[in-house]
Amino acid sequence: MSVKVQNHPNRAAYDVKSTQDLRSDLAKNPQEGLKAAAQQFETLFLQMVMKSMRDSVPQDGLLDSEQSRFYTGMLDQQLAQNLTTTGQGVGFARLIEQQLGRTMAGANGATVSGETANPAGNALPLAASDGRHLSSRTVLSSLPTSAAYAAQSASATVADSSEVPASAKDFVNRVWPHAVEASKSTGVPPQFLIAHSALESGWGKSEIRKADGSSSYNLFGIKAGKNWTGATVEATTTEYIDGQPKQVVEKFRAYASYEEGFRDYANLLRGNSRYGAVIGSQDGTEFARRLQQAGYATDPMYADKLSRIINGPTLRQALIG
Repeated sequence: MSVKVQNHPNRAAYDVKSTQDLRSDLAKNPQEGLKAAAQQFETLFLQMVMKSMRDSVPQDGLLDSEQSRFYTGMLDQQLAQNLTTTGQGVGFARLIEQQLGRTMAGANGATVSGETANPAGNALPLAASDGRHLSSRTVLSSLPTSAAYAAQSASATVADSSEVPASAKDFVNRVWPHAVEASKSTGVPPQFLIAHSALESGWGKSEIRKADGSSSYNLFGIKAGKNWTGATVEATTTEYIDGQPKQVVEKFRAYASYEEGFRDYANLLRGNSRYGAVIGSQDGTEFARRLQQAGYATDPMYADKLSRIINGPTLRQALIG
């Protein structure tokens, strides 16, 4: 028996039951539930567009206040929802539905939304066997904190994944399981941790090495302070002193594996009170900003560089595979 999923065009955008209803819709009728999920992603995209437009306009008029901006934001959310649920969106919903439909078709050996499974694997791989890619159910269950990133990843599939350097894909494949474990203890999404290690190590190309050329497995540039009792390695690094870059030789921690390196990085964030604001960060730009504010690096542009990697196409495409 086919179950028809009900759309809610008149629902308030801030209704907290929307995510719960979306899960229920997907369980009742995967095809219609998929369409509803795609609409939510498009709604999030339109909200971001409207917010960017609002931010570009000066807001220091006589009638502007925190309260007026709050209600304007609510209005924009409602407008975005109304546009997507009435079929007047920008077309992303249909594209996302097709991509996810092909993926579900390939995973289940069936077709979804009339689409044929893609044997070449060109659809968005949200259900890879290694657990690196989010399944459709995982995406839906985490909408409050990671829907924007998921929407970006979905729309990024329009680009040709061959444009991403093979080294970036290899790097992500190599460290992903360790980033997942570190994410569990820090509450920070694994893709943010991978981005941080990519910034510090040049996507693995410039990782700190020992005198014999072997890896120190230190992808985060963690220095060996006076309390460090483990192995160390000396390397030249750039420090900003009085705003000017200087080449200096520092002593860094060395590990036996990437797993150990990620675990020590997670312990550093959790064990040092100055990184308290970093723990649990769910927004990539905020994660980068808080790391810099905590003094993780002396580079004045550190947060900007890290944010660009987190929100950039290279990481998204490397995660897609």
